[in-house]
Amino acid sequence: MEKVLLLRYGEIYLKGRNRGYFERLLLANCKKALKDYDVEIYKTFGRYYVEKFKEEDTQEIIEKLKKVAGLHSLMIAEKIPTDMEKVYALCREVAPDKGSFRITVNRADKTIEKSSPELAADIGSAVLDNHPNLTVDLKHPEHEIFVEFRETGYTYVYFDVIPCLRGMPIGSSGKGLCLLSGGIDSPVAYYRMAKRGMHIDAVHFHSFPYTSLMAKEKVLDLAKILSEYTGGMRVYVVPFTEIQREIHEKCPAEYMITIMRRMMMRIAERLALKNGCQSLITGESLAQVASQTQESILVTNSVVKELPVFRPLIGMDKEEIIETSREIGTFETSILPYEDCCTVFLPKNPVIKPKLEDIVASENNMDYEPLLQKAIEDTEIVFI
Repeated sequence: MEKVLLLRYGEIYLKGRNRGYFERLLLANCKKALKDYDVEIYKTFGRYYVEKFKEEDTQEIIEKLKKVAGLHSLMIAEKIPTDMEKVYALCREVAPDKGSFRITVNRADKTIEKSSPELAADIGSAVLDNHPNLTVDLKHPEHEIFVEFRETGYTYVYFDVIPCLRGMPIGSSGKGLCLLSGGIDSPVAYYRMAKRGMHIDAVHFHSFPYTSLMAKEKVLDLAKILSEYTGGMRVYVVPFTEIQREIHEKCPAEYMITIMRRMMMRIAERLALKNGCQSLITGESLAQVASQTQESILVTNSVVKELPVFRPLIGMDKEEIIETSREIGTFETSILPYEDCCTVFLPKNPVIKPKLEDIVASENNMDYEPLLQKAIEDTEIVFI
């Protein structure tokens, strides 16, 4: 008898002839997540197996796997050769002494003639023979014993199903570039797109000395947390001070946030195209702040010419976003009191419904193209 981890994927089941591609990619991502552990990982039809691991590493391995996009759930199982007497004996051994129970069977091994319900009934009877104080409850049991007869000639017995990240394997949906601030929202946007199988790099706009070096370190700390879900990333740290100064000096104060975001989107798109990213990702939620009205988003988006802009939080409210940030481990870092560049020269009354012609006219007061080029040239690349 051997303790193993049995892994189950989710949405990949919906794929057709190209399912093998997604399965192989998910297997590679699982191996990457466990590269620091001495384990064996392999797949059969519909299942992945992690074996030969040290018992003291079990919980750490589980925590790593729970963050692998594409995995639906995992189970700590006892592995035995498929032999009914051995299955009966193991189920008797692990069954509780009292309470209600049920046996749930998955018969992937079609060489076994009996159906899953028939096998469950046989195993349940064998358990009751040794545990007379148990009762069967098929709808609301206190205890459930899962038995999987796999086509490999082995049977797996387990109790608990541990939920994982679900979604699609990282790398299956191309590559994106996320505008990552030090706030709560953008890390959640990053996470939600990563969960859809996108490999994501990040761009951060830094306004030293108006914002401290600790603000930059805070963003890199957020990137380290997020990289646990993607297996690593590049962070492009863009010096934004001179651009903000120019906007502050030559553009109406009420337009500053809108123009600043347009400059950010211009830079982000150029960095994305230069580095093989196929989309931009932002943490905007409709109507949350002045720059996130429909009118503001339209004006901001108009400078992006070649790439789609994904806003995965657009329909979420703040409480939903905060709840997700707590779940993924970014909240406590996001609320550290180090301000990002969006707080620099903040106007008292930013325009809520900007008109494109007014914004363009204001931008024409400044020669911004050399500033954009200089910012891109001076961008620092940090590998996480």
